[in-house]
Amino acid sequence: MSTATRPVFYYDLGSPYAYLAAERVNSVLPVVPVWQPILLGGIWQATGSGSWSLADKREEGMAEVERRAAEYRLQPIRWPDPWPTNSLTAMRVATFAQKGGRAVAFSLAAFRQAFAGGRDLAETDNVLIAAAACELHPKAVLKAIETRSVREALKDATAEAVQRGVQGVPTVAVGEQLFWGDDKLEEAAAAIGAEG
Repeated sequence: MSTATRPVFYYDLGSPYAYLAAERVNSVLPVVPVWQPILLGGIWQATGSGSWSLADKREEGMAEVERRAAEYRLQPIRWPDPWPTNSLTAMRVATFAQKGGRAVAFSLAAFRQAFAGGRDLAETDNVLIAAAACELHPKAVLKAIETRSVREALKDATAEAVQRGVQGVPTVAVGEQLFWGDDKLEEAAAAIGAEG
């Protein structure tokens, strides 16, 4: 299956639901998807929506994430303090890592820093720890996150996701079909099987 026809996994490193999906997506789908970092804030801006984590149902949502992590047999969730936080630097590094074929390794390391380790991805040192885990040199990372090409690539990927109809993360795109939510991976897998 070519890159153009592979499913696409859209995510933002600040999303705990995207973390839950990231830990499972490569094993649940019959084809490894393209991991595409996008800015959830850009999606919200385009769609006029916002974060559940800032609303009345915050505690309920956090408990649901913790329940699902246990159901999926993942490490217990350790929430970063503060959370939510600004994931822009981490998302730029994910975009840089993607260019070098290390998006999956970096993103899993960063997600685990945030939601298994309870570390704030707004702190550059925590992002650099995740980068080092997948052999991205700190100096290269620090330089890359300031480059126009990385900033524009992330912005463009977010705009393309909006144009495609992505409403939030995690979303798996299979052809024209979009599966939004960590609990939709099995449906995405079935759609891939139907297309295959």
